[in-house]
Amino acid sequence: MKNKKLNKYLLRIPIYIFTILFVILPLAYMVIISFLTKAKTWGFDFTFTLENYKKVFDPFYLNIFLESVKLALASTVLVTLIGYPFGYFMGRLGEKWKRRMMMLLMIPFWTSGLIRLNGWIIIFRSNGVLDKLLMFSGITKTPLKLLYTYPAVLVGMVYFLLPFMILSVYSSVEKMDWSLIEASRDLGASRLESFLTVTLRLTMPGLLSGVVLTFVPSMGLFYISDILGGNKIVLIGSVIVEQLTKLRNIPFAAALSVILMLLTIVFLRLYKKVSGTGELEGLF
Repeated sequence: MKNKKLNKYLLRIPIYIFTILFVILPLAYMVIISFLTKAKTWGFDFTFTLENYKKVFDPFYLNIFLESVKLALASTVLVTLIGYPFGYFMGRLGEKWKRRMMMLLMIPFWTSGLIRLNGWIIIFRSNGVLDKLLMFSGITKTPLKLLYTYPAVLVGMVYFLLPFMILSVYSSVEKMDWSLIEASRDLGASRLESFLTVTLRLTMPGLLSGVVLTFVPSMGLFYISDILGGNKIVLIGSVIVEQLTKLRNIPFAAALSVILMLLTIVFLRLYKKVSGTGELEGLF
């Protein structure tokens, strides 16, 4: 019995070492830097200050945070409206079609995200694929300015994040006990009542997991807004990159990252409290 416990702890040692080296230490390093002062040329001076966090609450940066949250909410709502029905009906398919649909969801991940974004540029640009299709069908008469707009960025966000919602909901549907739905129908519940009282509650962990996996990353996917928005739509992730690469203000970039990390922790805590579990559905 003692040997089994010893072997169990020995197997955990590599996990602990990995967590300390690649998770805890980098995060601690970032938090420490966020309280330091920017050097005159590059890097930082070891002078403690709270100015970086005071600067975060400047109206300019607060507005960027607000715009990032608005875009994240809009993306999450659209992803939920599309992804939940898709994941639900995917879970109802036979094994053969489930494998086919899973393959179709995985294929885009085999290609670089930047290449896929360039594909959307071809679709959205003036006299592009979408413009020609709309003019050919008679819906529009002149080319539309779709590229470098808010809708273009929103479509890009939904395109990138939709698989995470689908897989999360699908994971919950796979675990459902369908006899409970049959029982609710036998007791006189309509299809809508059965869905709201049984199906929706049983798939709520997957739905909430998909919301977390959609909302949190969408605030930092700066390259989507840069490519499809043409720098007209600035996310907090864009500000962090600009502070690091152009302004070379590493401490302030670290402070922004800490705030973003705290927001992520808050959403994960809310998910754990509402769903009653600490595990995210759909993470195979």
